[in-house]
Amino acid sequence: MLTPGHSRAVLEGWHPFSPLYTNCVFALKRHNCGWARVKAAARDGLPESIIAAACSRSGQRVLHVDSRNYYGGNWASFSFSGLCSWIRENKQKRDVREESDDWRKLILETEEAISLNMKDNTIQHIEYICYANQDLAEDVNEAGALRKLSAFGVSDNGEATQGSEKECQPVESQSLGPESCEVSPESITCNDPESATERSDAEMTSESENLCDATSDESALEKGKMENASTAETAALEPKKITYTQIVIEGRRFNIDLVSKLLYSRGLLIDLLTKSNVSRYAEFKNVTRILAFQEGRVEQVPCSRADVFNSRQLTMVEKRMLMKFLTFCLDYEQHPNEYEDYKEYKFSEYLKTQKLTSNLQHFILHSIAMVSEADSGTIDGLKATKKFLQCLGRYGNTPFLFPLYGQGEIPQCFCRMCAVFGGIYCLRHSVKCLVVDKESGRCKAMIDHFGQRISAKYFVVEDSYFSEKTCTNMCYRQISRAVLITDQSILKTDSDQQISILTVPPEELGLPAIRIIELCSSTMTCMRNTYLVHFTCSSTKTAKEDLEPIVQKLFSLNSETERESENEGGPEKPRVLWALYFNMRDSSGIDKNSYDSLPSNVYVCSGPDCELGSDYAVKQAETIFQEMFPNEEFCPPPPNPEDIIYDGDGTQTEDPGFSNSSNVITKPSPEENSGGDGDSNQFSEEQHEE
Repeated sequence: MLTPGHSRAVLEGWHPFSPLYTNCVFALKRHNCGWARVKAAARDGLPESIIAAACSRSGQRVLHVDSRNYYGGNWASFSFSGLCSWIRENKQKRDVREESDDWRKLILETEEAISLNMKDNTIQHIEYICYANQDLAEDVNEAGALRKLSAFGVSDNGEATQGSEKECQPVESQSLGPESCEVSPESITCNDPESATERSDAEMTSESENLCDATSDESALEKGKMENASTAETAALEPKKITYTQIVIEGRRFNIDLVSKLLYSRGLLIDLLTKSNVSRYAEFKNVTRILAFQEGRVEQVPCSRADVFNSRQLTMVEKRMLMKFLTFCLDYEQHPNEYEDYKEYKFSEYLKTQKLTSNLQHFILHSIAMVSEADSGTIDGLKATKKFLQCLGRYGNTPFLFPLYGQGEIPQCFCRMCAVFGGIYCLRHSVKCLVVDKESGRCKAMIDHFGQRISAKYFVVEDSYFSEKTCTNMCYRQISRAVLITDQSILKTDSDQQISILTVPPEELGLPAIRIIELCSSTMTCMRNTYLVHFTCSSTKTAKEDLEPIVQKLFSLNSETERESENEGGPEKPRVLWALYFNMRDSSGIDKNSYDSLPSNVYVCSGPDCELGSDYAVKQAETIFQEMFPNEEFCPPPPNPEDIIYDGDGTQTEDPGFSNSSNVITKPSPEENSGGDGDSNQFSEEQHEE
């Protein structure tokens, strides 16, 4: 476990480098790592976190050095107030480079320096819009937070203020939604002075008059109960009205991802999580629905065999055609004659040759294979369809899982594993340059903002650290992202706790499809009675220009009264309460050789890509680790404390902690099984392989 010194190093930005580290793997990344909310673990970008965990697990000494004050870089998850701070920081576009170049005096004549860029240019074109009722008072704070929200005109200085729990508590109870506060007729009668007088007069009348009055009171009472019951039913059917104040107060219930991805149940990331036993640090839920957008309607796509035959959207002939084609895709390599003549075709053109209806072609192309209509060939489409089908049924009726509390939990899990095996994380600690030995051409050290030289054997650097001089030959792609907070689901059903994925085909051939992931409050990413909706596509323009037309098709951007008139004669659209648009740089696919004159022991990690899964990040991390340590196993499972045998008397101590001493022998872990519990899945140490 982490020592108090390690905790102090992270929380206070203190650097424990007095003796120089001579055998460390430095993972340099501009964005900060920090302790997670409750679990004492660090976060960082996914490739760097995996590399750090693998190196630490293999016995290397690992140090993560980060400069920013938030977690995970472009893989981060934010609360609502944290996202507002992120917006403000990126819109200011401040260059955090200090004027002083004193560090250059530390470079010897036999050395040269690679200066590192301290300005992050990976995020551009940020736009945010609040559509909810902006009744925000100046003294409204996020419930349970120590800092006052300092964005969107509330406060511009970002000074820390201590919130009062007494002030937050009553507003917090309101933010759960307008609950009907009903008073029974009995209580009204008991508290009414006139009723008390009538009861006093009635006691002096005859028994027959009392009987008549009692009968009339009972009928009035029953009538009042029926009226109140009907009022309560009507209020329950009406959607909850969410204001901006409620979003701010409940801001800690939001975990908003900068990158929107899902986990394939048989993908590389799930395999790595289960193999390394890192999965015990996280919980997951099944994606419950796969949706399609066709002819202006959103409808659910049947995926499994049971869904296909229970579907009312398909005719009996279509069901047989679909099952036949999907069965072929599962082992298409065994039947090359079926597709050999169409290898050069687009997958969309190949589907037309299979005698499938246009309805089935749409489902397969956009909701099952999820490939580009314009760019994906026949083999790519068949591979994607096979992968989809192979992932079905492992943990639920869909192939996808989503981590509770957001995608930012995954890097955190690997950073925790690194810390458990001795890795050190230090935030608010910027790096000025890398020091290269002219004779050998290898990087030998780095110089931090204290002017201190720290030596290491290997350096893992996030690509945004390199200046334009180093990246002269780069041509980066861009990702268009949008994040919406809405009041209803895009497809209403009996259950309001649905996790959905929808692919909207492009309006024009050649444009990218738009992927939409809708998260409910049970994923721990948004407050009650709201939904968090992520839009992602490859950029052709700014994010708002790429995505807002689709947002307007699926959602209402108007006020409550305008939405009522807008929805007359048609289905009611969900209302957008708050929206954020931004472009993110996609540096995946950039080869290390594209960087100018990088030393052989400096490795570059890219940011998030535009794909739905995280296979690229896992492959990149494993490739870099194998280049550094070709004889080491990549992220092996940790030893089971029960299988540790100590030399000597053969007795085992009560302390289950791990030891790196030479007198410890570990037995191989027994084969373990995996399990899934339907809608919610938690991988554990005992259940981590199928």
